[in-house]
Amino acid sequence: MRRSLTAAEALAVVLESAGPLPLERILVRDAPGRVLGEDVVSGRTLPPADCSAMDGYATRSEDLRGAAEASPVTLRVAFEVAAGASSGSAIAVGEAARIFTGAPVPRGADTVVRQEDTSREGETVLVRVAAPPRENVRPAGEDVRSGDLVLRSGSRLGPAEVGLLASLGRSEIAVHQRPRVAILSGGDELVEIDGDPAQGRIVSSNSHSLAAQCREAGADPFYLGIARDTPDDLEAVLRRGLGADVLVSSAGVSVGDRDYVRPVLEKLGCSLVFWGVRMRPGHPLVFGRFGERGPLVFGLPGNPVSAMVTFEQFVRPLLRRQLGHSRIFRPTLRARLAEDFRKKGDRLHFVRVRLEREGAEVVARSTGNQSSGVLRSMSLAQGLLVFPAEESELRAGSHATVQVLDESFFAGDEPGF
Repeated sequence: MRRSLTAAEALAVVLESAGPLPLERILVRDAPGRVLGEDVVSGRTLPPADCSAMDGYATRSEDLRGAAEASPVTLRVAFEVAAGASSGSAIAVGEAARIFTGAPVPRGADTVVRQEDTSREGETVLVRVAAPPRENVRPAGEDVRSGDLVLRSGSRLGPAEVGLLASLGRSEIAVHQRPRVAILSGGDELVEIDGDPAQGRIVSSNSHSLAAQCREAGADPFYLGIARDTPDDLEAVLRRGLGADVLVSSAGVSVGDRDYVRPVLEKLGCSLVFWGVRMRPGHPLVFGRFGERGPLVFGLPGNPVSAMVTFEQFVRPLLRRQLGHSRIFRPTLRARLAEDFRKKGDRLHFVRVRLEREGAEVVARSTGNQSSGVLRSMSLAQGLLVFPAEESELRAGSHATVQVLDESFFAGDEPGF
């Protein structure tokens, strides 16, 4: 087992351990947020024929020469074409067809005049504009042609992709499975969320924050419960998670007398790959795996912020990779520092910061107390400022990289038009 890796070394080891999960077929309506596991080739041409982009009248552009507001052209309305209908009739010289949006343009017609540019008088229509050929006509195959590769494997499916798949008649689609993540917390001092926190006990918040992080990443978490500080109880709880894709525990991974996670994992057959990452918060992190088919295992620190930060740096990217995403990391930006930041030692620090916009710049400010037990500072954080290991001071006015946790920071106050 390797010890005391840099964060970059640890991340590389984690990401080398797994690729995208196998495929499953799901209903297209359930696909938003999932990653496509197959190329999608269209078996249809959309639209299947030239169709009208407006309600109005389909006619021959030649018959509209000289049409103007003061001198409209009069045409005979030969028939009507509704959306979804097919017309076997053709337009002759001096004729028009009443047509509706999406309806196929009849043979002989090469333009569509908007209803607003016409006046109906019984069986005739007065046209006040000289519409050119192809005006308000959507050509066949404007969207998709049969045989087109419309979506590539690895594409993230959003609302537009779901609509496109539906238009192609694809009710089901192959996507990468969601990783199932087993979550447990450890400690005699812990109680469940509705438990009694008297006599120094505390609510097991880590299980809830970690489950929420899993869901936000797109994974499917399930809760194993609280493991008491005995090897037997910890083993029993861990066994319930061995069918998961990823197993995440918090607490019990350091060097205390009751830190049993590492020896119990090894007893169960887990091969421990590394322990300890030179970062703060989150140094006592353990990573391992149960053979080729068993779950990958993360033993996260017990302090609430340490657990969340280590999840962000290592577990989340892994889950995103298992989901099939090609981009697995949080967005980053360069922010100007509103204050001095200092640290001791040679570890990489992740500093909780709030973000503000000042003109064209983003400004980062500390959320305050950076203790790994202050969970409220994490709730205030819109980002994690990356404080390099080799630096001891970042001066106000300088710039640093920030991982953006709260992507609503990019939401605008104005519509942009």
